[in-house]
Amino acid sequence: MKVKEILTEKEGEKLFLLGNEAAVRGALEGGVSVVSTYPGTPSSEIGNVFYKIAREAGVYFEFSSNEKVALEVSVAAAAAGLRSFVFMKHVGLNVAADSFMSAVYTGVRGGMIVLSADDPSMYSSQNEQDNRIMARLAGIPLLEPSNPQEVKDLMKFGFDLSEQFKIPVLMRTTTRISHMRGVVNLGTVIQGKEKGYFKKDPSQFIVTPAYAVKMRKELIKKLNQIEEKTENSPLNKIIDKGGREIGIITSGSAFNYVMDVVSENNLKVKILKLTFSYPFPEKLVLDFINSVDNILVAEEVEPVMEKEVLAIIGKYNIKKKVYGKLDGTLPRIYEYNPDIISFGMAKIVDKELIKREKFSTKLPLPLRSAVLCPGCPHR
Repeated sequence: MKVKEILTEKEGEKLFLLGNEAAVRGALEGGVSVVSTYPGTPSSEIGNVFYKIAREAGVYFEFSSNEKVALEVSVAAAAAGLRSFVFMKHVGLNVAADSFMSAVYTGVRGGMIVLSADDPSMYSSQNEQDNRIMARLAGIPLLEPSNPQEVKDLMKFGFDLSEQFKIPVLMRTTTRISHMRGVVNLGTVIQGKEKGYFKKDPSQFIVTPAYAVKMRKELIKKLNQIEEKTENSPLNKIIDKGGREIGIITSGSAFNYVMDVVSENNLKVKILKLTFSYPFPEKLVLDFINSVDNILVAEEVEPVMEKEVLAIIGKYNIKKKVYGKLDGTLPRIYEYNPDIISFGMAKIVDKELIKREKFSTKLPLPLRSAVLCPGCPHR
């Protein structure tokens, strides 16, 4: 496949894309006008593709001097009514955090998506932070794709959601989602606006205490309205395999591993896949909890959803067991795989599940020192 095909292939065609390449196509189908980034694995391929096709696509693209600048470029574009897309690795959001938090308060006029590429197992990073926590800290809607097709589709959905509620949207991918390949059904590329117009409004864009207290109130109102959408969104779906002994709540890459284990072992379970995962759909999750006997929460890195589920259990005085990271059923560290999910589920169903053949790690391999990516200014 040629990189140019990500731009030129027509609606109805299919491409075999990386998750990161699918994000590019999704942005183009969403009518993006401005794209900015500071490169960092596992998000880097998004920038590599935009660098090659931006001029032909009629998109302004820049490699910014750091993540904070990149975010502010996209915020400025969205404030002028253009659709913008900024992406970075998970720790890059720390660099951009000051502007990120304020941008959620001021809101946007054009749709804006912030993509955080998290790195479970720290394959190319200094920590394993889970930026779903940043979504809750900032008060920003959160999308969690599980495959390249969802990455592509959620880009357009995210732009529409952002414009509807005048708020940026955060998409959380992981290394596995960024770098997995899958067949992606294409939609129509929409040419973004060439020019925006910034209308001055100090009450919206100047975050001083006098204005911020009003912005905070408006943000909570938006989140309550968006929660109504998460409750009824087709992005959050139940997969019923014909049993109620175990209900599994999952998202992102963990969903793929859950489905592998369930299919291989023909388990009779119910699964709630949360793709539009914040604001957390309390009523949807409550109904799901009431429909099963035990709950397993399968998510990568921090027990973010598990704590939300436990809060619902406590709020409604429900006497059911919740399995996950906090009780040791699943590990709190590193990337998951089907064997990890299988081992955890075996504790609940009380039977041995299929184990996959493991490759030997004792092969004599030459030592290689860790290096930073070619072209990285930190190298």
